[in-house]
Amino acid sequence: MDEKISPEAKEVADLELDAVIGFNGHVPNGLKCHPDQEHLIYPLGCTILIQAINTQEQNFLHGHSNNVSCLTISKNGDYIASGQVTFMGFKADIILWDYKERELIARLSLHKGKIEALAFSPNDLYLVSLGGPDDGSVVVWSIAKRDAICGSPAAGLNVGNATTVVFSRCRDETFVTAGNGTIRVWELDLPNRKIWPTECQTGQMKRIVMSIAMADDDSFFYLGTTTGDILKMNPRTKLLADTGPAKDKYSLMYSILSSSSSSRNRTYAQSFPKCVRKIQLQGGITSITLQGEGHQFFVGTEESHIYRISFTEFKETLIATCHFEAVQDIVFPFGTAELFATCAKKDIRVWHTMSNRELLRITVPNMTCHAIDFMRDGKSIISAWNDGKIRAFTPETGRLMYVINSAHRIGVTAIATTSDCKRVISGGGEGEVRVWQIGCKTQKLEEALKEHRSSVSCIRVKKNNEECVTASTDGTCIIWDLVRLKRNQMILANTLFQCVCYHPEEFQIITSGADRKIAYWEVFDGSVIRELEGALSGSVNGMDITQEGAHFVTGGNDHLVKVWDYNEGEVTHVGMGHSGNITRVRISPGNKYIISVSADGAILRWKYPYAS
Repeated sequence: MDEKISPEAKEVADLELDAVIGFNGHVPNGLKCHPDQEHLIYPLGCTILIQAINTQEQNFLHGHSNNVSCLTISKNGDYIASGQVTFMGFKADIILWDYKERELIARLSLHKGKIEALAFSPNDLYLVSLGGPDDGSVVVWSIAKRDAICGSPAAGLNVGNATTVVFSRCRDETFVTAGNGTIRVWELDLPNRKIWPTECQTGQMKRIVMSIAMADDDSFFYLGTTTGDILKMNPRTKLLADTGPAKDKYSLMYSILSSSSSSRNRTYAQSFPKCVRKIQLQGGITSITLQGEGHQFFVGTEESHIYRISFTEFKETLIATCHFEAVQDIVFPFGTAELFATCAKKDIRVWHTMSNRELLRITVPNMTCHAIDFMRDGKSIISAWNDGKIRAFTPETGRLMYVINSAHRIGVTAIATTSDCKRVISGGGEGEVRVWQIGCKTQKLEEALKEHRSSVSCIRVKKNNEECVTASTDGTCIIWDLVRLKRNQMILANTLFQCVCYHPEEFQIITSGADRKIAYWEVFDGSVIRELEGALSGSVNGMDITQEGAHFVTGGNDHLVKVWDYNEGEVTHVGMGHSGNITRVRISPGNKYIISVSADGAILRWKYPYAS
């Protein structure tokens, strides 16, 4: 019997988002400290996070249809403006947000493809926006009317694109744009609705500008370049005043400048500043933002670290971290929801659930971790790597306990452990399922089960350890007898299976994958019981079921987390918050939370909607 049930059949409630672990460190100047000095604002995918500095409180601004590419805050802190990328030829939105109400005020659409940079005028009268390489225009918007005043091509014909913009600190009618071989000072002529550019002269010097900072009294502005030097320009004469440093230029690019308090800037006027102190941080620096007058400041890096640095001691404190690559797997230790582990690219991280803090990081350079599992006794984390090795680490210290070399030919793609802690079952890229006997000092191959023709994507073990099910991208799920080490049953479907779960009573399994169907199967004879439409678009990649079996959750390429009623086969709750494809989803032991992870490096914690 084949039932077809649409997921939109009944009224669906919203899943409550508790917390987000994530920060996109690749957005230039993406990390901002709000003028109230109590909140950090930063992008993650198509969401903007408002994070309280001293508490765990988070607010989310949802409205963009694609990844946020730039972000700015008005001088008095009333407004936030953010721009996004979109597909070529389509209009990219700028969204104006009300900070106090945490809501969308206006959607400004003129630029195509991408918004490169945004800046508010000093008295919040205007917003200036810079289009990306396919657009190439600069537009001035009226904040009061929520409408464009005028626009112009941002750079001349024989130079590159303008990539960054800054407003004067004193005048609402003056701003500066810069980029590849172009530095322009613009004047707004409001009665005629025009903007007039003046090209700045740098003589023989040709530079690609990455960032601009304006002195508080508008006496000079400073430009950070890819060659690692800083240009000092006079906005009145439009001439180059100074360059530096003469020695020890910054490597790769001087990406950000943030000027603080005019007394410091006045000392710059006499001579170029010397480097006084230096600290080394992890990952290229993409954001520097001052808190208040700059007694301390925050730094964001490409590796998604956020540091707090006090100006007097010049010591860094790591205040937030997250994955900066696609998260491949998430797993809870047996019986506790206090901790969970995730893996992405070269590292495995253990997190404290309530505080979102990273407790441990295990790194294997230049490798990719595909899957992880905790041993039932909690004494080891077993991990599957693309170099064909299975590595086991201690969860407290991250010490390497043992390595199983050459476990699989084309990398280890899935892993599971038995509840007696004596066996590990692994799946490989070539389709083999291998059963390993884990002793105190030895790890022995018990059997290699060669049935799958393509990579194994998911393994689940029955409670009594006598049976397991493996899902593969060759369109088969196989139920194995772990006593005889033979195949019990095979399930065939025209799909790439991505996930599989045993119902807690273990007479049925549910599967899903690239065909977006959620299928219930009989374990005994492998026959299909029912099929549901799991998503309207994209593959379903992650699935987990509660300990009672009344509900299960799914997540996939439609970026939605869905809670399903197992018996009714209907969606009861939907969670919107991810910006990337969801790769895995788990319900915590005790049914308190749902944790979902995605390809943009984000980890989202949702409140489980039913009382356990």
